[in-house]
Formats: sequence, C-alpha cells, structure tokens
Amino acid sequence: MNMTSLLIYCFIVTFTPGPTNIVILSTVHNAGAKKAMEYTYGATIAFGLLLVISAMLNTMLITVIPKILIVMQIIGSFYMFYLAYQIYKADTSKSTVNQTASFLSGFLMQFLNPKVVLFTLTVIPSFVMPHYISTSMVTISVITITLIGFLAFITWVLFGKIFKDSLQKHNKIVNVLMALFLAYSGIMIWL
Repeated sequence: MNMTSLLIYCFIVTFTPGPTNIVILSTVHNAGAKKAMEYTYGATIAFGLLLVISAMLNTMLITVIPKILIVMQIIGSFYMFYLAYQIYKADTSKSTVNQTASFLSGFLMQFLNPKVVLFTLTVIPSFVMPHYISTSMVTISVITITLIGFLAFITWVLFGKIFKDSLQKHNKIVNVLMALFLAYSGIMIWL
C-alpha cells in the first residue's frame, strides 16, 4: 500500500475547506470554540461511522465480486481529480453562513455532505483493499482515517480565525498546491 498517497489524500480531503470545515470555522467565529467542539464531536463520530459502513460494504462486495475493486479504484481516481479541480477553482473568500452548531447537527451534516460520503466510499477500496482485506488492517485504517478527520476538524477549531485569514490571503497558491497534491494521489492509485 502506498501510505504516502493515502495520507496525502486523507489530509487534503479532510483539511481543505468543505461544508463541515466551513461550518466549524463559522461556529468558532460566531459561537466560540466550545460550541464548535460540540459540533466537531458529532461530525467525527459520523465520519467514523461512515467509514465503518463503507469498509463493511466494500469487504462484502470484494469477496463476492473481486472485479468491483477496479471499478472503485476508477471511481476513486476520478473523484480525486474532480476534488482537485474543485479545490483549484474554489473561492474561500466568500463569507460563510452562520448555522446552529450542535453535536446532532455535526453528526447529521456528515451524512448529507457529498464530500464526506464520496470520500468514505472511495478511500478504503482505493487505498487499503488492494493490499489488505483482513478485518484487523481495515479496522486500523478506519481508525487512522477517523483520527485524521478529527485532527482536521480540531485544526479548523483551534486556528479558525488565523487559518481563514491565511487562506484568504494566499487563496490561489493554497488551492493550486492542494489540487496538485490531490491529483498526485489520484494517479498513485494506479502505480
């Protein structure tokens, strides 16, 4: 397994602006870090649950239909290229909408967030299952990816104002670098 590509993919998808991270950032600014942490806990638990569901479904599918892995790798690669394009053209200077943040809203947001749903459906079959299908390795991968997601959420909480200002100041450079790293991860699935 190419750990570098997996880690780059996980870090880029979880740390770059998306619906969950933007709500966390907005909550820090409008309601404080304590309220943002409440939202973060809900988002993290749902993120991990989505990874578990994905791993279970993919494990069942790969044992029943081994060729599905190739399809999932193709979908995963194209999704990464799509995300790279979205990050490249993203405009993070637009203001965010203030939303009520709670544990439940953080939890539910993950199931409605296409970035998270597509990520959780593609990361395990694209990076882990081509090399490992044992329950222990898949479990370790789910836990590791969940922790990376939690670290990303915490980063947005702790450095909310600083991170937002920095992103806005160097928006284009950050987006280009993140897009290039993500495209690299998409290519590395096949090498």
